[in-house]
Amino acid sequence: MNAGLKKGILEVLRQRGETAEDLGFDRLKGDGSRRIFWRITVQGSGFSLIAMCNPPYDAAIRRENHAYLMIGRHLRQRGAPLPRIFHFDLEGGWFIMEDMGRVSLQEFVSSGKDPLPVYERVVDHLFRMQIRGAAGFDPKWCCQTERYDRTVMLKQEAHYFRDAFLGRYLGLKGAWSGLEGAFSRLAEGASMADSAFFLHRDFQSRNIMLSGDRVGIIDWQGGRLGPLGYDLASLVIDPYPSLSRAQRVHVYRQYLDLIREHDPAWAGPFERCFPYLAIQRNLQILGAFSFLTVVMNKAHFEAYIPTALETLDDLLHLIEDDPLSPLRDLVRDLRRSEKILDMARQGG
Repeated sequence: MNAGLKKGILEVLRQRGETAEDLGFDRLKGDGSRRIFWRITVQGSGFSLIAMCNPPYDAAIRRENHAYLMIGRHLRQRGAPLPRIFHFDLEGGWFIMEDMGRVSLQEFVSSGKDPLPVYERVVDHLFRMQIRGAAGFDPKWCCQTERYDRTVMLKQEAHYFRDAFLGRYLGLKGAWSGLEGAFSRLAEGASMADSAFFLHRDFQSRNIMLSGDRVGIIDWQGGRLGPLGYDLASLVIDPYPSLSRAQRVHVYRQYLDLIREHDPAWAGPFERCFPYLAIQRNLQILGAFSFLTVVMNKAHFEAYIPTALETLDDLLHLIEDDPLSPLRDLVRDLRRSEKILDMARQGG
């Protein structure tokens, strides 16, 4: 932890009227990011802060930190449950912010308590963030693309799945006859959705924090404009929590009810596009888990690959769309492969 960040922490504590005599510094467990997080706790009062460090070694990280600041401020001003940023230094690449809770949605689900009331609150926050967050949103804040579009669908999702999962992870380089046609049809179907809403792009259970009845949303730096269904798909097909199919359907219907209450005319287009968006997200998940496993040496992500592949298989069988047949057949065959079966038997 650099000197500037330490000084910033002490200043924030002083402004909050907290003593800095007895502080606890806990480095938080990392996930798929290179960013480093700490929880700073005042031992006497229990007050805590979160510090994030993301040194701007290159232009991409500088853009990411700028997006983190600008999108985070905007969403909070629009009423989304994001942490307040108390202090930051873009040159140093660090932020000091509100602690939104010590329990993630994934951890809550694993506790055995009924998750549906919590998911209902999460979905309500999501829908309002997507609508309100689009108002006044400046695409120039985005660090990746300004909009979730066909290029993202093909290059960062379908081809990510092809190259990272099929090629690098499974070693099936070149064994994907007909997939480009399926990818193109998926992108066509997903592109039919109205993309004028705020899109978080990684709205899954590890990025949703809980503190009592309060919901907190984190990791918003990849936000951009996009369709309603993508973030919901990220939530309901999320391989981290062990939601049943019935629970996933319940969450989906809860969200659909919110759409109907807001504008009934949105419901039909949403339902038609959602399966395509969900498949797109599923391709991204498998590509990411494979990349993190093989390239980043984060082997714990490998355990979720069989679940993600099973979900992709289920989703592909929800759509009667002939151009998707090559992808549907390939996924069916992969689920029968010895490598995937061995991983599933080992608890993946």
